[in-house]
Formats: sequence, C-alpha cells, structure tokens
Amino acid sequence: MTDFQTDSEETEIPPAPKVKKKAGPSLVWLIPLVTALVGGWLIVKTISEKGPEITITFKTAEGIEAGKTKIKYKDIEIGVVDSVYFSEDFSRVIVKAAMEKEAEIFLRRETHFWVIKPRLSLRGATGLGTLLSGAYIEIEPGQGMPQRRFVGLEEPPGVKADEKGIRITLIAKKLGSVDAGSPIYYRGILAGEVLGWELGSDRQSIFIHSFIKSPYDKLVKSNSRFWNVSGVDVSVSADGIRVRTESVQSILYGGIAFETPDTLEQVKDNVEGLVFTLHDDYETIQEKAFTSRVTFILFFDGSVRGLNIGAPVEFKGIKVGSVTDIRLEFIKKDTTFRIPVLIELEPERIIQRGEGEIESPYDTLKTLVDRGLRAQLQTGSLLTGQLFVELDMHPDAPARFVKADVPFPELPTIPASLEQMADSLKSILAQVEAVDVEQIGTELLETLRQANRLARGAGALINKPELQETVDDLRESLRSLKSILRKVDQRVEPIAVNLEDAIKEGRNALEKVQTTMGLMDEVLKPDSPLQYRIIELSEELAETARSIRTLVDLLERNPNSIIFGKKPPGEK
Repeated sequence: MTDFQTDSEETEIPPAPKVKKKAGPSLVWLIPLVTALVGGWLIVKTISEKGPEITITFKTAEGIEAGKTKIKYKDIEIGVVDSVYFSEDFSRVIVKAAMEKEAEIFLRRETHFWVIKPRLSLRGATGLGTLLSGAYIEIEPGQGMPQRRFVGLEEPPGVKADEKGIRITLIAKKLGSVDAGSPIYYRGILAGEVLGWELGSDRQSIFIHSFIKSPYDKLVKSNSRFWNVSGVDVSVSADGIRVRTESVQSILYGGIAFETPDTLEQVKDNVEGLVFTLHDDYETIQEKAFTSRVTFILFFDGSVRGLNIGAPVEFKGIKVGSVTDIRLEFIKKDTTFRIPVLIELEPERIIQRGEGEIESPYDTLKTLVDRGLRAQLQTGSLLTGQLFVELDMHPDAPARFVKADVPFPELPTIPASLEQMADSLKSILAQVEAVDVEQIGTELLETLRQANRLARGAGALINKPELQETVDDLRESLRSLKSILRKVDQRVEPIAVNLEDAIKEGRNALEKVQTTMGLMDEVLKPDSPLQYRIIELSEELAETARSIRTLVDLLERNPNSIIFGKKPPGEK
C-alpha cells in the first residue's frame, strides 16, 4: 500500500484544456448545403425539362402497351405511353402518355391521335411496317387553344394537315355506295377522295365531307357540278338499255365526279363555306339545267302500256320534254275511258331564229297545231317495249280536241302506228266475216260438178274416129309439106307468094289443133257452145288437109307451076 501511494504522489497533474469559441458558421454545414442545392437544381431542372402529360381516349386498347407504345410524329418519337386504364363506365380506354418538352407546341384543340397498325381499306394496305416493330400512336398537329385531353380516332384521317388542297361539303338525299375513301374524279382523273359523312339535322339530308387535292382544287368554282358515279349505272328506258360506269374502283368502292362548265356568269373562285349538291347522275344535272317548263295535256283512247312517268317527249328525234303524270278517267255518261297524259315541255331546248318579237311557248305551239302538229305514241325500243311521246307534223290529220275541264292547254293526238294497223286489220276482218262463205262453197261445188261432166263429154268427143282420122291426115300432110319446102328452099323467090297462103293456113290449123287440145282440159258444161265449135273446127281441119293434099299433088305433077304459076284451063 505504501508503494502505491508513493507513486501517486510523485505523478504530475496535467493542466485543464482551454476551449475557445470561433465566430461564424462551421464549414461542416457546407456539405449538406451544397448537396441540397444540387438536389434542388436537379429537381428544378428535371421538372422544367419534363414534357406535358396527356390523356387520350380510345374505344379499345388494341396494339397499345404501357411503357412500350411510342407516340410519333413523322416517324420521330415525341412521347411514350405511361399507363392504360378503363374509364369510369368501362366503355372506353384511357391512355396516359408523357410527351417530350418540344412536343408541347403540337398539343392543340384540333390535334388528332390514332393508332398505326396493319389496315386494309379503300385506300389500300397501310401500317404493314408495324408487323415487326409493333403498333404506335401517330399524331397530327392542329390549331386552336392548348389542350391536354384528347379523343383518339379509330381510323386514320384521309388527308393530312400538310397536304395541299381544299375541303368541300356535298349534300345528297341518299348516300348510296359512297363512303369514306371513295374516289372523286375530274374527267376520269383521280382528283380527291371522300373524308366522311354525317346525317343532317333534318334527318333527311346527308353531308359528305370531301377533299380535292392540288392542283385540281383550282378547278372547283362556285358553279361546279358534282354527281354520283358509284357502281354500274344500268338504265332501261324508251331509248333501250344503257350500261355505264366511271372506273373499276368506282364499281367496288363508289365514287363521285365533278365538272366546272364554262359560263358567262360571274363565278367565285373561293368556295370555302359553300355546300354543293350531289346529283344522282349526270342526266339529272342536264334535266335541271332547263328551268323553264310549260305543261300540256294529251288524251289517248288506246292502250298506253309501256309509257312511264319520265318517258321522253321528242320532236324530230330531239328530246324537248318528258311525261310527268298518267291517269285513267272513266266517263260515266257514255261508259267510256280515256287516258290523260301530262307532259312538260322545255322551251329553252328550242332556239328561235328570225326577225321579229319572240313568241311565248303557248303561241308558238298554237301556230304549230294549226299547221298540223300532233302527238303520237311511238315505240322507243323493241327490246324493252317502252313508249315515248312523239310530236310531229301531220297536216292531213284532223285536230281532235277533247275539251275537258282541265287547267292545262291541250295538244291534239292521233292513234299510234300499231293502233292504226290494228284498226285496219279489224276492218278487214269485219268485211271477211260479212262474206257468205257457205254460199260460195255451194256454188264452187256445183261448178266442180259441171266441170266433171264436161270433162267426161270432152273425153268422149276425143275418142270419136272422125276427129282422130282428121288429125292423122293433117299430120301426113304436114310431113309432105316440110319435104317440099326443103326442096323449094333453093329456088327463086316467087314461090314465097304462092306458098304463103299455104303456110298461113297450116299455122292456123296448128293453132286450132293446139286450142282444141287445150280445151279438152277446160271445165265447161256438156251442152256448152264449145262442143259445137269443136265439131266445126274438125270440119275446117279436114277441108284444110284436103287443100294441102291437092296442092301437094299439083306440085308433084307440075313442079314448074311454082315459078310460072298454074296454067289456064285448056292450055298445055
């Protein structure tokens, strides 16, 4: 214990430390301060460089994946989809996407979004590149106030905002085969397409939104006319059957055509805000080009089968109007029928030439009626059987007016050609029916009986030996005469004088024989004068034969008598 105490006493005690206080903040706090400043700067920088967040509403999320699906403009990525979730009523899909800072200028009220994926439409196949890269969302910048909520399109727009051209609106009563993507033609050239359509507020009209590309947009003026060329136009009328189409594409997808006619009227080049009428076909445009129309009434008694409303009214083969109404009236007084037909004539189709004041259509037609203008039904096509009304000059036909109590002026009519033929045929048949066929048959039968009796009598006459002997003698005489004529042919001409009488008598005999032989087959009564004439002829033939035989004997005894003539009696 003593040693321990001794060592403690010998140890020196150190002095107490002195603590000095330094003025100002410590350097230790500089590190967290710098860290806070850097962190704040990073936060501010991140927030300032971060693009806006937007929401896009689609019907479905087909092809969209959170964190993968990109948002592109002209194939440059400007955003990415962050999340996809349902709307409150589960009817739509809401896509939340983060956009780049530079894309903020694109987010306006008229900006459109749609999903690019493989599609097959009227415009062809699109989005085939997404088969490998995957679907993405395309953006088309628009105008208007800044906006963060958008409704996506289910189909890509037909026309991009940067494509040059004009947008026009057409109005039609029915849509037909026209749809989004249907082509618009100018003289057969593809000049635009249909963007879409909507039903008008009156539930009767359809507005068709279309786009005409440059440079064809310069051809659209305030007087331009549009008509439907969808499918194949097959029409059956009094002109026959007509088949017409614009192109194969219009057959499949429908189509519209337009033209801008030349005119002396003032037209507007600026068509913004104008609504054009879409006509059913080109003929409708031609019909509406003539605004002045006058109405007349025609009355027909015969059938008008084949005459339809809209049938043409022609004058000299040129259409001057059309049929507007066809009725059937019953006249109770005499229990007859008549058919009134209303027609509309278009005076503007007829150009008046000559000096003097131009007459009204009614005065002109009145003058023509006085000179023979008549209306008649004609067949326009034998294939279809359709009729049309023909106006032509028939000065020989009387003007027949019904003078019915109607508010329209009347034009006289004449029966159709076929109807006139039918009336003539009916008249002939009536005359034939008036003939007593039974009496004619009785008289013909009696005539045949008498002819039969005459034939039997003539046969008996031919078989008489006297007539047969006469014919044989005549044949023998003719042979001898021919032999003599061959001999005399080389002698002098004086024989002709002496022989002429013999030849004439021979010809007469031959003609009488031929006549006799022909009469054998005639149909006459047995007690008719023919039998007497046959007997008389046979006697004449016998006498002629004797004369010829005497002449032949004379020539054989005295051949020189042909030259010197017959000697007087008693002279040698």
